[in-house]
Amino acid sequence: MKKEFCLEVSGAMACFTRPEMKVERVSYDAMTPSAARSVFEAIFWKPEVRWRIQKIEVLHPIRWISIRRNEVAAKASLRNAQTAMNAGSGNLALYIEDERQQRAGLFLRDVAYRLHAELLPVHGDALENPAKYREMFLRRAEKGQCVNQPYLGCREFAARFRLITDLSGEPPPLADTRDLGWMLYDMDFTNPNDPQPQFFRAQMREGVIDLAEVEVRG
Repeated sequence: MKKEFCLEVSGAMACFTRPEMKVERVSYDAMTPSAARSVFEAIFWKPEVRWRIQKIEVLHPIRWISIRRNEVAAKASLRNAQTAMNAGSGNLALYIEDERQQRAGLFLRDVAYRLHAELLPVHGDALENPAKYREMFLRRAEKGQCVNQPYLGCREFAARFRLITDLSGEPPPLADTRDLGWMLYDMDFTNPNDPQPQFFRAQMREGVIDLAEVEVRG
């Protein structure tokens, strides 16, 4: 079943939010593994398989943009929605003028990444016909088909994607080496009622973040 697939994703802006920032949204310097996984899942997902990111290549220089935006500070109440459903009518409106908040965000701009991932069984057992799943992904990615629009960290930052089958003609990654510090790896849903974040020490060497043998900590 193990076979590596490659996608190039790009966009005008991206925000891979640091969880330690409470109110203001501040992005990591590069794409997180969980954000990369979500791109593959947006193109192809089945309950029998899972995606594991092997490598993230940074293609464009790391550039920043600061934006102040209006956001709604509240959301519709579940209790009010249930009451309206039971009664047959109700007021579920949110008034922007009453709930508006202005927040600053530090985002990445003009980003491009090359993502390498493996398609694996959810459980350790081998699938009956692994070639079927590989061909389904390749066919969808080649045609630009997706279940939902891939995005770069936040849903408002849509991503363009392109399937890469031959790396020989592709440009090299960014010639930059730096310690990116502790970065969110993924969420552990072993206990669905209490998912736990997992982190790893991200090292970018010549534009490549190698995830094959990283040490993940809870």
